[in-house]
Amino acid sequence: MAAIYKLLLRILYGKGGEDMMAMLWCQQIMLGKKTFSQVPAKLKDQVRELLIDSGCEDLIEE
Repeated sequence: MAAIYKLLLRILYGKGGEDMMAMLWCQQIMLGKKTFSQVPAKLKDQVRELLIDSGCEDLIEE
């Protein structure tokens, strides 16, 4: 079971995985299910950029 978990983490956080996670966080913020302050520090810059590009910079609150 631990091997499967490690494999999933590699897929999610490997090449391209951070981009997907940032997009998921951005979507959740735009839907009002999460806030920018809940975003993991590692993804904040990417999520901030996505929100600005989407015209939702008003949702960026620490």
